Amino acid sequence: MAALWLLLTCGNIMAQTQKTLTLDQLMWGGSEYWNFIPKTPHLAWWGDCTVQQDVDKVNLYSNAKGALLSDEVLFTLDEVQQAAGEKLAREIRTLQYVSFPYPDQTLALISTTHYRVLYDWKARRVTWQLAMPEQASHQDWSKESKALAYVHQNNLYVLTADGKTHQVSSDGSREVVYGQSVHRDEFGIHKGTFWSPKGSLLAFYRMDQSMVSDFPLIDIDHRVAQLAPEKYPMAGMTSHKVTVGVFNPATGHTVYLKAGDPTDRYFTNIAWSPDESTLYMWELPRTQDKAELVAYDAATGQRKGVLITETHPRYVEPMTPITFLPWDATKFVYESRRDGYNHLYLCSADGRQLAQLTRGCWEVTDVLGFCPEKRSIVYQSNAEKPTRRNLYSVSVPKGKITSIDNGLGSHSARLSPSGRQLIDVWSSPEVYRELVIRSTDGRRSATVVRHNDPYADYARPEVTGGTIKAADDSTDLYYRMVKPIDFDPARKYPTVVYVYGGPHAHNVEEAWNYLMRPWERYMAQRGYLIFVVDNRGSEARGMDFESCTHRRLGECEMADQVRGVEFLKTLPYVDADRIGVHGWSFGGFMTTNLMCSYPDLFKVGVAGGPVIDWKFYEVMYGERYMDTPDENPEGYERTSLLNKAKNLKGRLQIIVGLNDPTCVLQHSLAFLRACEDAGTQPDYFVYPGQGHNMMGSDMVHLHERITRYFDDYLKR
Repeated sequence: MAALWLLLTCGNIMAQTQKTLTLDQLMWGGSEYWNFIPKTPHLAWWGDCTVQQDVDKVNLYSNAKGALLSDEVLFTLDEVQQAAGEKLAREIRTLQYVSFPYPDQTLALISTTHYRVLYDWKARRVTWQLAMPEQASHQDWSKESKALAYVHQNNLYVLTADGKTHQVSSDGSREVVYGQSVHRDEFGIHKGTFWSPKGSLLAFYRMDQSMVSDFPLIDIDHRVAQLAPEKYPMAGMTSHKVTVGVFNPATGHTVYLKAGDPTDRYFTNIAWSPDESTLYMWELPRTQDKAELVAYDAATGQRKGVLITETHPRYVEPMTPITFLPWDATKFVYESRRDGYNHLYLCSADGRQLAQLTRGCWEVTDVLGFCPEKRSIVYQSNAEKPTRRNLYSVSVPKGKITSIDNGLGSHSARLSPSGRQLIDVWSSPEVYRELVIRSTDGRRSATVVRHNDPYADYARPEVTGGTIKAADDSTDLYYRMVKPIDFDPARKYPTVVYVYGGPHAHNVEEAWNYLMRPWERYMAQRGYLIFVVDNRGSEARGMDFESCTHRRLGECEMADQVRGVEFLKTLPYVDADRIGVHGWSFGGFMTTNLMCSYPDLFKVGVAGGPVIDWKFYEVMYGERYMDTPDENPEGYERTSLLNKAKNLKGRLQIIVGLNDPTCVLQHSLAFLRACEDAGTQPDYFVYPGQGHNMMGSDMVHLHERITRYFDDYLKR
């Protein structure tokens, strides 16, 4: 018995002396974070070859067949600096970010603060350089024409390859914005300029937001704080007006697409025909229940006609532009959920559907590009399982689908210009990260590097994945569970439910540790169990799965999260009296909602940047999922957390960035007022100068604060 006691004691001492990690080591923004992240070769495509970019040299890493090579130096920083001349050499300090825009030429594009340079490493000379304008934002360079589009003080400019500057607009201001993303980055919009295939013409957005209300943010970095207002069109209120222009650098002339009155309309996913004669654009009314693909004459701006019309009684959400086949300019591919799942469709140039290329109860999650040699499209999907992301190619003529990767875990990839090869980065719950060069016919692969767990010498929690049934009793929901370090099934642990729950996101995937977040590991070190489940309303499970939340955001999402808690309460090691919840943005809405809707279920909550009332949120997102307050008054009333503030019983901390342009302060401040009126007592913390998400070292401070709150009110 004494020997057994000694053995158990020694085991406990060993477990207790395992090294643990600090937030500075775990969190991006932490002073030690990058010391733990494995160094992966920085690779880029040059044709079908990969090259490795370092500070002082560029190596040829693999050949056109994907075979790894020995250390073969293409060119060095010294060689580039010698060829560039003294003035330019002072600008070029690293080769880490060079790119190779021309697959069949030995040219490297080097961008510095003041220059863009093409260096020919075979001839060892600079073949072209362009002096950059000062304070040029939103830069968009055409490799075909070597022209640069950029924005300065909200006006659009084009700098041509010969160094000539064209001022495209002159009335730019914070009221009228050119060449930038519009519609608050909804509908897959991330930029505001679009070069034609040959770089001869530039399509661009012009957004007039003079009629949109200002939300009064402030800048405290002055002796007396100054106004820093944000144009913010709230649901049901006046929105901005967008038009699309086409600029021709050769003539200096601009035409605007004759799309009609832009009031209460959305224009998105601009695309060009291969011959540059036609511009295509998805157009939606403010109701977002219809999308039309419209063709325009690029030279005159005249409307040619509607090619495709998609409708849905809830909403239609085009997220990607059409893409013409590289080998057949008479056909294009587009993505649609017309059968309930996001799939690929082949159409003729006049919009006639020729084939549905992919089909099934799964979704295409990313299109990587084309392989003209095989007449195929390379894409990522969750066809194997909702929690996986695998790589495939589909033959356009035959419709045959070929698996490209190893069938394990989750994969993301970059395709070579020819589409013959890709750089695949994948992981699984057991594999931290592996980088592989693969052929897109699935026949060849070469492992570049396989990284092991960088925290292997530290105490590691047990992380498992599984499924529960949704509140509809039929739909499978996928979860991640992170158990405390030194887990003892005979003990009862405080448990935190981490939640997002909204569209365009998921939290559980068969990647490393099922996508466990660094903070979850930190909490496991401190004796917490963490539980995460992707409820209905989250992404990539089909239209019905996502849109069941329409006009009543938060209701079925909460019902599914409660099912998760009911599952937790069946586990003997979960302390049902110590269950907390935490989330950010939509997750902040869910956290506050759960605390107020189920006040006897959750003891403690931390809500970051929460939506409180959807009538305070912006029109594009808010009206897509809720319609307008006038159209859906009951839905807005039922989902407003201002009406639930009186129900708060547990400890709730709300954390916001003072300058949040996404979930503006009116949300949280209105909730505080409602709680004060009702006599309930939330806590509140503000990060001055921060936006919707904390940046830099504030990420460490934020997660220390979240952890302390649970330590103070849930753990004890």
